[in-house]
Amino acid sequence: MAVVETEGLTKAYDTTIAVDDLTLQVEEGEVLGLLGPNGAGKTTTIRMLAGIIAPSAGRAWVAGLDPCRDPERLHEMIGVLPESPGFYGRLSAWRNLEYFAGFYTGLDVAGQVEKYLKAVRLWDQRDEKVGTFSKGMKQRLAIARALLHEPKVLFLDEPTAGLDPAAAREVRATIERLGREGRTILLSTHNLAEAELLCRRVAILQTRLLALDTSENLRQQVFRPETVVEMQHVGDLVLKAVRSLPYVENLQQEEDRLIVQLRSPETAQADLVDCIVKAGGKVRAVSQRIHSLEEVYFSLIAEEEGDNR
Repeated sequence: MAVVETEGLTKAYDTTIAVDDLTLQVEEGEVLGLLGPNGAGKTTTIRMLAGIIAPSAGRAWVAGLDPCRDPERLHEMIGVLPESPGFYGRLSAWRNLEYFAGFYTGLDVAGQVEKYLKAVRLWDQRDEKVGTFSKGMKQRLAIARALLHEPKVLFLDEPTAGLDPAAAREVRATIERLGREGRTILLSTHNLAEAELLCRRVAILQTRLLALDTSENLRQQVFRPETVVEMQHVGDLVLKAVRSLPYVENLQQEEDRLIVQLRSPETAQADLVDCIVKAGGKVRAVSQRIHSLEEVYFSLIAEEEGDNR
C-alpha cells in the first residue's frame, strides 16, 4: 500500500521550475532515497510533501492526507528532519525534547523522551546542554525529535551532510534501525553509498524524475553485463581470438584485464575462457563487473544534461 503518492507534482518560482511533473509512490515500510545534484528538487519535494510549501500544480497524498488541505493533521502523522535543525543551545537534550513534545496532545512526554534519547544513544547525555553537542549528536537528537509522536512517515533531508565519518556512521546506523522497524522513510542525500546501503529503491531527480527503481535494477537498465577476465598477460593472439568470437559484442583491455560484453554471458562465459586458454592465455580469475550506484547516477545525470544542451 502506498503511504506517499504524488501525481504530476510541480513547483515553479517565477520562470524557474524546481520540481517538474513528479509522479511516484512510496510503499508502507519502504526507505526511498531521493538523489540528485544541488538544485535538483529534493528539498523542495520534501517541503511540498510535508505541507510546508504549496505545489504550483499536481497533487500529493501522505498517509492518506492532502498536505495542502489538511496540514495540521498531516503534521501529526509525519516527522521531519530538516537540513539544518535548530535547538535551544542553553537547554539540555531532555528539556529540548520535552519542549517539542509539548506540541502534541495526548503524548506521554517523559516516556517518549526517554525512549528516543535511548534509541539515538544520547541517554547518558540527557542533562547536558545541547550547545555543547557535536553536529553528529545534534543530528541524532533531531531524529529523536522527529520521532517523539510516533509518526507514520519520516522525511530526512541530508541527515549526514557535513558530519565527520564517525558521526555519519552513527546517524546511518540510527536510520538503518528505523528502516528495520518498518518505518516509511524518504531520505534525501548526496551520499550515493549511503543510499545504496539504506534504501530499497532510489529516485534520481534532475528537476524531473530520471529513474526510480532498486539499485540492482538500475544497474541492469543502464549498463550491459560485463565479464572481467584477469590474466597473467594479454597477448595479441588472445585479443585476436576473443575479437573473432561471434558472441563478443564489446572488448576492452585494461593492462592485464579483459572486459568483455557477451551476448549471452550465462552460456558464453565458459566458451570465452576456453578460447583464451587455447590461444595461449593464462587466466587467473573470472568475475562479473558490478557497477556502483555512483556510476549509474552519473550516467543518468550526464545523459539528461546532454539531452538539455
